[in-house]
Amino acid sequence: PNDALRDVIVPINKKYPLKELMAACQRYLVKAPRDFVTFEYVMLDGVNDSFDHAKELLNLVKDVPCKFNLIPFNPFPNSGYETSRPDNIRRFRDVLMQAGYVVTTRKTRGDDIDAACGQLAGQVQDKTKRTARIAFV
Repeated sequence: PNDALRDVIVPINKKYPLKELMAACQRYLVKAPRDFVTFEYVMLDGVNDSFDHAKELLNLVKDVPCKFNLIPFNPFPNSGYETSRPDNIRRFRDVLMQAGYVVTTRKTRGDDIDAACGQLAGQVQDKTKRTARIAFV
């Protein structure tokens, strides 16, 4: 929910920071057939799943009509990330819902056979130096 964190976990943020993303969302809403944006938010344990992160997210989207899909991260070897604990996801969801937003928490499927979203790509060599970026923060 902030540029410093997003620079680490979503490197394209350095080219298109959150301010630009929010402006693009506003432009989209002018022409879109819907009157809201859906944000997909991957829940990473200890990285972006705290109460403070939820509050930051609310502040970020305050001018964008939206709903949220919370997606528990599907861990894979050497990713450097783990999925948020269910209690953290519930607390995060509750903060958003209490602010009046529609929130869906996605169910994880396929993680027991390494076939969940993001895991199939985990078999490909990671050339992004993600582990080095995490250690740097």
